[in-house]
Amino acid sequence: MQPDVLSRVRTRAGAPAMPPPVRTRADPEALAVLHRAARVLIEELPQLTDRLVTYLGDRETSYRAAIAADGDDVWQEVHRSLRYNVSSLVRPRQFRDAARRCTWEIGVHRAEQGVPLDAVLHAFRRGGAIVWQALIEETERTDPDDVRLLVHLAADVWNFVDEHCALVADAFRETDRQLAWRRENRLRLLVQGLLDGTTRIADLPEAAAALDLPEDGRYAVVTVTGANAGGLPGGRLPVARRGTRLLWHGGPDDEGREAVRAIALLGDATPQEVAHALRLPPGARMGVSSVVEGLAALGDARKLADTALRCATPDGPAVVLDDHLPAALTVSSPALAAALTRSVLGPLLRLEPADRDVLLDTLTVWLECDGSAPRAGARLYCHRNTVLNRLRRCEQLTGRSLSRPEDLVQLSLALTARRLLPG
Repeated sequence: MQPDVLSRVRTRAGAPAMPPPVRTRADPEALAVLHRAARVLIEELPQLTDRLVTYLGDRETSYRAAIAADGDDVWQEVHRSLRYNVSSLVRPRQFRDAARRCTWEIGVHRAEQGVPLDAVLHAFRRGGAIVWQALIEETERTDPDDVRLLVHLAADVWNFVDEHCALVADAFRETDRQLAWRRENRLRLLVQGLLDGTTRIADLPEAAAALDLPEDGRYAVVTVTGANAGGLPGGRLPVARRGTRLLWHGGPDDEGREAVRAIALLGDATPQEVAHALRLPPGARMGVSSVVEGLAALGDARKLADTALRCATPDGPAVVLDDHLPAALTVSSPALAAALTRSVLGPLLRLEPADRDVLLDTLTVWLECDGSAPRAGARLYCHRNTVLNRLRRCEQLTGRSLSRPEDLVQLSLALTARRLLPG
């Protein structure tokens, strides 16, 4: 597809102008030979178009598919490009801008169709070769001695072929970037809709196909927040189980902080294995939901993951909701949790800070040690009797008995609320 002889500057709005190619000093006699042959080629454009389309169908798989899908579209595109570019050999001022627009449109069109750029460039270079060969053949037919004059224009002609190759490549890449952005934005919106729970049931098959996720499957949601939340590796999960993968999605959490979430297709893995496999960046917190069934339940899973996140502490381990249900119940209702803390721990909280902290730490460690005074003493570097004395004092101040299950549950929940909730 031959560009015009005098084309030197891009006409596409907003695109940078290309530097003018190096030109030979063609004499009027050589240009006259070129113009005479080009006028004949204009009358033979259908045959030239057939030659190029046949060549592309034989040599380029992507063009073969395009021809099979809509052969007339390919033929008309090739014919239009040859017509503008061969005409520009004769009347460059009249046709050069139209030739450039045509080249740009081809780059856009083929990018939208998914034809590889290499195939498009091959088509342009082959079109230039066919036109050049036809110019030589026509000149040989009318006056073989004039062929030597065309040689003086060869550098110009191939510079112009390269110029239009650069133009079609720019159009192709610009369109490809726009298409990629649209695809990424569409996928982002699909993921956001699933996590928000706003995706319509009728749209789930489309979302599943676009995201390459099964509509029915075992899923969990991971939520990570903190100063380095964006430092997690994107997309790949180092879990040695078939069918497990993550689809990451960035954006603010419910409180407006930087966060990343992931839809975790579990396969036969567990949420605990997912949490263990991910390396949490310093200063970040992670919450992992329970297992849910199907894409339609991901909105609920996101809420569960956010609840688990509220149970996590910076630089602490990831929190899987199923392993922290009492704490999750506590943070799910901050007002009730605060009331419970005041009711159960109020007398302890009113002590002097040093005395208060010793008693609360002892009670907390004793619970973590499953009610074993010797083990709690080992962790607190004191005798078991000291632990028991402190526990009796806690019972006296709170009016709760550590041997009564109901009181024990209240104390445990109150301690959890004090640790997780601000204030």
